[in-house]
Amino acid sequence: MIILGIESSCDDTSVALLDCSEQGCVVLSEKTASQIDVHKKYGGVVPEIAGRMHAEKIIPLIEEILKDQPKPDAIAVTAGPGLITGLIVGVEAARTLSMVWNIPLIATNHLQGHVYSVELTPGQKIEYPAIALVVSGGHTEIVQINEPGSYKVLGATKDDAAGECFDKVAKLLDIPYPGGPQISKLAMNGKTDAINLPRPMIKENNFEFSFSGLKTAALYWLRDHKLAAVNPTGIGKIFSWLPSRLGISGDPITREDFCASFEQSIVDVLAYKTLKAVEKIKPKTLVLAGGVSANKKLRECLQKNITDNFPDTKFLCPELKYCMDNGAMIAVAGYYQAQKNNYTKWEDIKADPNWHLNF
Repeated sequence: MIILGIESSCDDTSVALLDCSEQGCVVLSEKTASQIDVHKKYGGVVPEIAGRMHAEKIIPLIEEILKDQPKPDAIAVTAGPGLITGLIVGVEAARTLSMVWNIPLIATNHLQGHVYSVELTPGQKIEYPAIALVVSGGHTEIVQINEPGSYKVLGATKDDAAGECFDKVAKLLDIPYPGGPQISKLAMNGKTDAINLPRPMIKENNFEFSFSGLKTAALYWLRDHKLAAVNPTGIGKIFSWLPSRLGISGDPITREDFCASFEQSIVDVLAYKTLKAVEKIKPKTLVLAGGVSANKKLRECLQKNITDNFPDTKFLCPELKYCMDNGAMIAVAGYYQAQKNNYTKWEDIKADPNWHLNF
């Protein structure tokens, strides 16, 4: 089955053509137009600008993807959740093509797409029941999946998503958008225990998250302390014990130390809650997906804990290029809906910015 996937829920316009079967999905053609350079100057995504740029890019991308390729058997498009300005562009493009070509249309949930992004890696297949931690700039939730098309959200963030928290704290550090990856890069050379930042809701007996308090704690710490340029070296390192002997704080805290401590706080919460869900549900597969799934520390933490403590559960995460929003993942999710004849008439499809993954 040849499926055209269209994704435009945030700041990436992405189109992909896949050949899907019971053996898996093969990417025939794909391309993504990023808007990062435009939104960087504003420190985040501006919905109105994003919508206009999606409108400029969507048709040229579709034409390029379909050049010298077979006609699709169906079109899968992100209908939500996301920014309404972007969703409308993708939905209207898909609606028009469905009407003109007289081929089926599949309204796809964006988070569904992230879950199935792991199957874009050859040989990776989700076994059910499964648990998915979908974590990105707009979403942080733990989802139970009993079979394709059956989703139950076990817990979600009550305020900021983890990726949003990364980006907002990066802004406090004058790191340009998107700041999350830069924080992780700086953290590689820092000390994870340099600052005692909170682990929000980690002791709560549920699978819910909250990251606004961590963001506020980071704000206040940066307001009340100065970051050192570098860790002490040479003579400074030799006498680094002296301040504490005099009743003054010890080693200076660097930006790398701050980033490492901040990142560790987020990873601790995400991993703890997810592993508690694994312990309770005992799934055959744990999926880590979404933009923050590219975080090396989070990947390694979950992989080690699954290997050491839950040997009957396999751990899957997407290739780095498929962690971000992309049309290929939408096509894979669409394929599973097509298997159940879960199509939407072109006259009926609507963009829903608040479409929850509970169905």
